[in-house]
Amino acid sequence: MPGDDVRTEAAKPSALDWSVENCTIQRAVEEIGDKWSLIVIREIFQGVRRFDDLTVRTAIPRQVLTSRLRGLVDAGILRRVPYREPGQRARSEYRLTQKGLDLYPVLIAFQAWGNRYLVDPDGPPIEFEHRGCGEPVELVVRCAAGHEVAQARDVAGRLGPGARRRDAS
Repeated sequence: MPGDDVRTEAAKPSALDWSVENCTIQRAVEEIGDKWSLIVIREIFQGVRRFDDLTVRTAIPRQVLTSRLRGLVDAGILRRVPYREPGQRARSEYRLTQKGLDLYPVLIAFQAWGNRYLVDPDGPPIEFEHRGCGEPVELVVRCAAGHEVAQARDVAGRLGPGARRRDAS
Protein backbone atom coordinates (compact mmCIF):
# COMPACT_ATOMS: atom_id res chain seq x y z
CA MET A 1 0.00 0.00 0.00
CA PRO A 2 1.19 3.52 -0.63
CA GLY A 3 2.90 5.01 2.37
CA ASP A 4 3.72 1.64 4.00
CA ASP A 5 7.44 2.38 3.75
CA VAL A 6 7.12 5.74 5.54
CA ARG A 7 8.33 5.52 9.12
CA THR A 8 7.71 7.82 11.99
CA GLU A 9 10.48 9.67 13.79
CA ALA A 10 9.96 7.31 16.74
CA ALA A 11 10.59 4.29 14.49
CA LYS A 12 13.91 5.68 13.23
CA PRO A 13 16.88 3.53 14.32
CA SER A 14 18.66 5.29 17.19
CA ALA A 15 21.99 4.46 15.53
CA LEU A 16 21.27 7.27 13.06
CA ASP A 17 21.86 9.78 15.87
CA TRP A 18 25.48 8.70 16.30
CA SER A 19 28.52 9.34 14.16
CA VAL A 20 30.54 6.57 12.55
CA GLU A 21 33.53 8.80 11.85
CA ASN A 22 35.62 7.02 14.50
CA CYS A 23 34.27 3.51 13.80
CA THR A 24 36.99 0.92 14.42
CA ILE A 25 35.42 -1.52 11.93
CA GLN A 26 35.71 1.13 9.23
CA ARG A 27 39.30 1.87 10.25
CA ALA A 28 40.20 -1.84 10.15
CA VAL A 29 38.68 -2.21 6.68
CA GLU A 30 40.63 0.83 5.49
CA GLU A 31 43.87 -0.66 6.85
CA ILE A 32 43.54 -4.28 5.70
CA GLY A 33 40.24 -4.58 3.87
CA ASP A 34 41.29 -4.95 0.26
CA LYS A 35 41.47 -8.49 -1.06
CA TRP A 36 45.18 -8.46 -1.80
CA SER A 37 46.18 -7.41 1.72
CA LEU A 38 44.13 -10.22 3.24
CA ILE A 39 45.65 -12.71 0.79
CA VAL A 40 49.17 -11.54 1.72
CA ILE A 41 48.36 -11.92 5.41
CA ARG A 42 46.92 -15.40 4.76
CA GLU A 43 50.13 -16.47 3.02
CA ILE A 44 52.43 -15.08 5.68
CA PHE A 45 50.41 -16.97 8.31
CA GLN A 46 51.16 -20.09 6.24
CA GLY A 47 54.91 -19.36 6.23
CA VAL A 48 55.22 -17.86 2.74
CA ARG A 49 57.31 -14.80 3.62
CA ARG A 50 59.48 -13.88 0.65
CA PHE A 51 58.42 -11.58 -2.18
CA ASP A 52 59.13 -14.01 -5.02
CA ASP A 53 57.35 -16.83 -3.20
CA LEU A 54 54.35 -14.57 -2.59
CA THR A 55 54.13 -13.71 -6.29
CA VAL A 56 54.21 -17.40 -7.25
CA ARG A 57 51.71 -18.51 -4.64
CA THR A 58 49.20 -15.67 -5.06
CA ALA A 59 49.64 -14.41 -8.65
CA ILE A 60 49.39 -10.86 -7.28
CA PRO A 61 50.99 -8.49 -9.80
CA ARG A 62 54.44 -7.43 -8.57
CA GLN A 63 53.56 -3.73 -8.42
CA VAL A 64 50.41 -4.45 -6.40
CA LEU A 65 52.28 -6.81 -4.06
CA THR A 66 54.98 -4.20 -3.47
CA SER A 67 52.31 -1.65 -2.60
CA ARG A 68 50.42 -3.99 -0.26
CA LEU A 69 53.56 -5.12 1.56
CA ARG A 70 54.64 -1.50 2.03
CA GLY A 71 51.19 -0.60 3.36
CA LEU A 72 51.11 -3.55 5.77
CA VAL A 73 54.59 -2.66 7.06
CA ASP A 74 53.60 1.01 7.43
CA ALA A 75 50.47 -0.09 9.34
CA GLY A 76 52.59 -2.15 11.74
CA ILE A 77 51.00 -5.46 10.67
CA LEU A 78 54.18 -6.81 9.06
CA ARG A 79 57.86 -6.18 9.68
CA ARG A 80 60.76 -6.66 7.30
CA VAL A 81 63.47 -9.12 8.29
CA PRO A 82 66.66 -9.04 6.20
CA TYR A 83 68.12 -12.22 4.74
CA ARG A 84 70.80 -13.03 2.19
CA GLU A 85 71.17 -16.13 0.10
CA PRO A 86 74.82 -17.04 -0.61
CA GLY A 87 76.08 -14.98 -3.54
CA GLN A 88 72.93 -12.86 -3.72
CA ARG A 89 72.10 -9.32 -2.64
CA ALA A 90 70.43 -8.71 0.71
CA ARG A 91 66.65 -8.93 0.62
CA SER A 92 63.77 -8.81 3.07
CA GLU A 93 61.20 -11.33 4.07
CA TYR A 94 58.04 -10.39 5.90
CA ARG A 95 56.95 -11.47 9.35
CA LEU A 96 53.78 -10.76 11.26
CA THR A 97 54.02 -8.34 14.17
CA GLN A 98 51.81 -8.85 17.21
CA LYS A 99 49.28 -6.58 15.53
CA GLY A 100 49.37 -8.92 12.52
CA LEU A 101 49.21 -12.10 14.61
CA ASP A 102 46.10 -10.72 16.28
CA LEU A 103 44.36 -11.02 12.90
CA TYR A 104 44.21 -14.83 13.06
CA PRO A 105 40.59 -14.87 14.30
CA VAL A 106 39.65 -12.69 11.32
CA LEU A 107 41.13 -15.24 8.91
CA ILE A 108 39.45 -18.11 10.72
CA ALA A 109 36.11 -16.25 10.57
CA PHE A 110 36.54 -15.55 6.84
CA GLN A 111 37.41 -19.18 6.23
CA ALA A 112 34.46 -20.48 8.25
CA TRP A 113 32.10 -18.23 6.30
CA GLY A 114 33.69 -19.30 3.00
CA ASN A 115 33.50 -22.97 4.00
CA ARG A 116 29.81 -22.55 4.73
CA TYR A 117 28.84 -20.69 1.56
CA LEU A 118 31.59 -20.93 -1.06
CA VAL A 119 33.44 -24.23 -0.65
CA ASP A 120 34.01 -26.63 -3.57
CA PRO A 121 32.25 -30.01 -3.40
CA ASP A 122 35.54 -31.68 -2.41
CA GLY A 123 35.79 -29.49 0.70
CA PRO A 124 38.14 -26.70 1.75
CA PRO A 125 41.72 -26.69 0.48
CA ILE A 126 43.12 -25.91 3.93
CA GLU A 127 41.99 -26.49 7.46
CA PHE A 128 43.33 -24.87 10.60
CA GLU A 129 44.33 -27.16 13.44
CA HIS A 130 45.48 -26.66 17.01
CA ARG A 131 49.22 -27.40 17.09
CA GLY A 132 48.87 -28.73 20.62
CA CYS A 133 46.45 -31.55 19.83
CA GLY A 134 45.81 -31.59 16.08
CA GLU A 135 42.07 -30.93 16.37
CA PRO A 136 40.34 -28.44 14.03
CA VAL A 137 40.15 -24.84 15.20
CA GLU A 138 36.81 -23.10 15.27
CA LEU A 139 35.91 -19.57 16.17
CA VAL A 140 33.72 -19.16 19.24
CA VAL A 141 32.03 -15.92 20.26
CA ARG A 142 31.58 -15.37 24.00
CA CYS A 143 30.37 -12.48 26.08
CA ALA A 144 32.52 -11.17 28.93
CA ALA A 145 30.51 -13.29 31.40
CA GLY A 146 31.56 -16.44 29.53
CA HIS A 147 28.30 -17.22 27.74
CA GLU A 148 28.75 -18.66 24.27
CA VAL A 149 26.85 -16.63 21.69
CA ALA A 150 25.51 -18.99 19.06
CA GLN A 151 23.58 -16.64 16.76
CA ALA A 152 24.17 -13.17 15.39
CA ARG A 153 20.67 -12.15 16.50
CA ASP A 154 21.79 -12.71 20.11
CA VAL A 155 24.19 -9.75 19.81
CA ALA A 156 23.21 -6.10 19.95
CA GLY A 157 25.28 -2.99 19.46
CA ARG A 158 25.41 -0.38 22.19
CA LEU A 159 27.14 2.94 22.62
CA GLY A 160 30.76 2.71 23.68
CA PRO A 161 32.92 5.27 25.46
CA GLY A 162 34.04 6.76 22.13
CA ALA A 163 30.51 7.36 20.81
CA ARG A 164 29.95 10.82 19.36
CA ARG A 165 26.65 12.42 18.40
CA ARG A 166 26.25 12.86 14.67
CA ASP A 167 26.30 16.39 13.36
CA ALA A 168 22.65 17.22 12.68
CA SER A 169 23.38 19.30 9.59
